[in-house]
Amino acid sequence: MFRRIAWIVLDSVGIGAMPDAAAFGDPPGADTLGNIARIRGLHLPNLARLGLGNIKPLAGIPPAEAPAGAYGRCTLASPGKDTTTGHWEMAGIHLDRPFPLYPHGFPQILNEFERRIGRSSLGNKAASGTEIIQELGAEHMRTGSPIVYTSADSVFQVAAHEEVIPLWELYKICETAREILRGPYQVGRVIARPFIGTPGHFTRTSNRHDYAVPPPKGMLLDQLEDRGVPIHSVGKIFDVFLGRGIRESAKTKNNPDGMARTLEALDSMDAGLIFVNLVDFDQQYGHRNDIEGYGAALEQFDAWMPQFQDAWRPDDLAILTADHGCDPTVPGTDHTREYVPLLACGPHVAQGSNLGLRGSLSDIGQTVAANFRASIAHGVSFLKEIV
Repeated sequence: MFRRIAWIVLDSVGIGAMPDAAAFGDPPGADTLGNIARIRGLHLPNLARLGLGNIKPLAGIPPAEAPAGAYGRCTLASPGKDTTTGHWEMAGIHLDRPFPLYPHGFPQILNEFERRIGRSSLGNKAASGTEIIQELGAEHMRTGSPIVYTSADSVFQVAAHEEVIPLWELYKICETAREILRGPYQVGRVIARPFIGTPGHFTRTSNRHDYAVPPPKGMLLDQLEDRGVPIHSVGKIFDVFLGRGIRESAKTKNNPDGMARTLEALDSMDAGLIFVNLVDFDQQYGHRNDIEGYGAALEQFDAWMPQFQDAWRPDDLAILTADHGCDPTVPGTDHTREYVPLLACGPHVAQGSNLGLRGSLSDIGQTVAANFRASIAHGVSFLKEIV
């Protein structure tokens, strides 16, 4: 048994298309890690030592002769390729059907939304978040109408300039949207997207806030809370699970901030789960087709790994994985349905253990649950394979 588990989700760092990817609208050949390594090149010596290059062939990342951890990859069993689907599956929740998508904008429910918030709205279409604020930001500043948009994922996003609609009101607008989007319209997340600046120079701020669907009861964080296991979340984990079971949490501005907060949690916690999401890979680089930025962020994380490892105690387990893909090298700006990497490491983790292709992301959650003498509805634990 491990006294502490640090579980880090490298948001969107997929490792190759799943067989059904085309059914989810993906272009052929999506492979976030593989394509970035092939096109840009990646220098990831610390992750390579753990066995990243043993999972599958990756250009410039050779397999380790004696991996310093256990390695494998996970299938996304639920239909979908978004944050909520991936994180919920990690916690033992499998969806029967995907959350609804609105590629052509939202239907008549937008009339009720505008009536409830007392403002008209702009947009109502699928768009890039950075592009739509440049397109409609000036009109938003003139009219005070919030910008509503979606993407290829199940999201209802509301963008507003912080000097036009103050944060408290933007958050209230999103809470209203979350109340309206029920039943057949229940999108995975409502997201507040504040921005600042002047026409032609708008930039999004770090005051984003997510309003997720409440997870079904009995998922991993509920089970750990019932057993008195402390949970410290870093990044958007708190929002994805609506804070359920989480005793301490830290919001983050970017990946470096998230990594710093992770070290702080390791310094302050003697036992329990530290559950981390590093979102820049997805939010800043994947959706923007920024191959160079994505690669640099991966190398920045790899360079941080020795600090992370120095903070480990003898009875610690670290798990590195992802929730879906977002390949910046293929056409489009949307998530991609990919397998995700799985690396397990720590001072007393069995080295060189090949965990193979796991049946679902729930295998990770089941492993965490088993470590703390709990269980969840789905997943096969690999705890015995790493001790």
